[in-house]
Amino acid sequence: MEEYRRCLERQERERNERNRRADEINELQRQVDEQVLIAVALQDEENQGRRRGSQVGRRQNVDRYRHSRVSADQVDEIARMGKSTTLEALVRFCDAVENLYTRDYLRRPTPRDLQRLLQKSEARGFPRMIGSIDCMHWQWKSCPIALQGDYGNRKGQKNIILEAVAGFDTWVWHAFFGVAGSQNDLNVLGQPPVFNDVLRGQGPNITYQVNNTVYQTGYYLADGIYPRWTTFVKSIPNSRSQKQKLFVSYQEGYMKDVKRCFGILQAQWLIIRGAARMFDHEILRSIMMTCIILHNMIVEDEYDYDALEVYEPNPMNTALTRIYERPMGPSGEPFEPEPLVRDGRFMLLLLGNLACPFS
Repeated sequence: MEEYRRCLERQERERNERNRRADEINELQRQVDEQVLIAVALQDEENQGRRRGSQVGRRQNVDRYRHSRVSADQVDEIARMGKSTTLEALVRFCDAVENLYTRDYLRRPTPRDLQRLLQKSEARGFPRMIGSIDCMHWQWKSCPIALQGDYGNRKGQKNIILEAVAGFDTWVWHAFFGVAGSQNDLNVLGQPPVFNDVLRGQGPNITYQVNNTVYQTGYYLADGIYPRWTTFVKSIPNSRSQKQKLFVSYQEGYMKDVKRCFGILQAQWLIIRGAARMFDHEILRSIMMTCIILHNMIVEDEYDYDALEVYEPNPMNTALTRIYERPMGPSGEPFEPEPLVRDGRFMLLLLGNLACPFS
């Protein structure tokens, strides 16, 4: 028994030592990343500051262009920067963010992340659900003439497609950008590597049972265009029974996590809300990835994981929409409101009654 206790103590010390070393390595890596980012920013400011503009003006100009829908030559009035300088600063900023933070904020779900996703999905009524998948189209206004046939949709608009997988907190776990707008969601599905591990049998080992049938992989919520794979759970078309209608309402409600993520992205970064005005496809991809990385940073900092989620089956009959309804009396009729008293003595009496508990 004494040897067993000493063995446990030794294992505990070794585990604490490994954790301490890992924390030191992470802290050192964070400091190195910060120093690299500061060095890149200072070098860019030093090289560009010799030509025109000040440091504060350039930073304001880049931020204004990234958060607005105007063209680059329309922000010259604040910092006196030309169009080419603004675009160059924007590209350098996106490259720096993408190179430094892709590993942390566009990562695959770790075991801890996966455990949190599975616990939340089970509380929602979908055991072993990883997230929801869908596509977003970004209009390409400056699409070159040679590519307009590939990127034009049936309405004549030139679009670039973003495929994303988002969780309940709108964190983007997978993002694949660059597919031509002439393709649909089903064609996009075969191009990104999100399901390569599942096809090779190397996906996460997630086991669950539904109707006495055991499944070995997790699944995603998707809309009707996706194929009937075990990794997709779609809605039921033409649902008739009450059970089917209840399932459809929950499935369509929770599948909107990824659509809500797209809406938040376009609301936060207006540069991807309007049409893309750049010619280079790679620059557009870098801008989109940068916006997604910054969005994940905001989710990590501001999302309250302890808050309870309230599902409203009828959005037109919620607690907020019922605040103006009059309460019902014992007779089944609503209470009549008391008439407004235009008397100063009534206000003094009310203030005196309110002040009694504090006296």
